[in-house]
Amino acid sequence: MSKRKADLEVSAGGIVFRRIGESGPRYLLIKDSYDNWGFPKGHLENGESPADAALRETAEETGLGRLVLQGPIRVIDWHFRFRGRHIHKYCHFFLFESPDGDPCPQLDEGITACQWRTLDEALDVLSYDNARGVLKRAGEMVRTLVAIGAGRPARREE
Repeated sequence: MSKRKADLEVSAGGIVFRRIGESGPRYLLIKDSYDNWGFPKGHLENGESPADAALRETAEETGLGRLVLQGPIRVIDWHFRFRGRHIHKYCHFFLFESPDGDPCPQLDEGITACQWRTLDEALDVLSYDNARGVLKRAGEMVRTLVAIGAGRPARREE
């Protein structure tokens, strides 16, 4: 008896952070229709790069209009069953900075809430271990960006 091969799916998503003065960065979590907390993500559309898909999905699911790509975080993969199919999914995650705007969950896609959380709060609230690993790596990237002042517009001398 031969084992049926898993169907391959590729998606992309974003971890969004915002610099909040002296209190440190906040990370945006979304809640899905199953009450799981995670990050915006979705399938790549025809000919779309993972970075473009991550930007599109993150903007759609959070309602944030101005997202600045800071770089790739990592690719994670997992196996699951859905409607009798065995699926092996890969998800490319990218780090985005949101300088302003209020998040608004994409209700018609089952996103029920968006919340800004500190790194520690987000790690506690996330529903999946693989998402925690991605967030820890994103936190390292953000610490580096903040320490070197990257991503900020240059100050003009007046």
